Amino acid sequence: MKTLRVKLAVPAIAAVMMLTACGESGGSEAASEASSEAASAQSPDGMTVKEQIETRQAQLEKVGESFKAIVDQLKADSPDIAIIQEAAAVVPEATQGMADWFPEGSGPESGIETDALPAIWENMTDFQEKVVNMQEAAGKLNTAAQGGDMAAIGEAFKNTGGTCKACHDDYRLDD
Repeated sequence: MKTLRVKLAVPAIAAVMMLTACGESGGSEAASEASSEAASAQSPDGMTVKEQIETRQAQLEKVGESFKAIVDQLKADSPDIAIIQEAAAVVPEATQGMADWFPEGSGPESGIETDALPAIWENMTDFQEKVVNMQEAAGKLNTAAQGGDMAAIGEAFKNTGGTCKACHDDYRLDD
């Protein structure tokens, strides 16, 4: 078990640091007030731009919290598989519909503080492919976690973190 933790420690720590920051910054009150007109514009699903951004931020924060719970257990002397399983089950659920979280007009041009870069809308096909890759990896992470094999969980966790990083590298403002 100790060997597994050592092999996973560096990638897991890097992944959790990146994924803990997965949620976008919530935005300042002044920026929200200054962009009230853009924020109140409605998207086709009936949500305002502000609600769209807040919803995706909340879902991404759930993913970050789940990844933190998993990495904490992977680093523990005696990992609690139940915690890992519960957290891993959240990830595919929390990212369901992720492809629709970035409608036109919900980027920085909205005037609402967001870490989403304009490159998302400029390269939507690539962005959507990265979303699909992340969702597939999240499903595999959950499957591995429910199976209880710590080596498989570690590998699936590393792969899922890699899909998040791939998207963040091109489409998320650096913290």
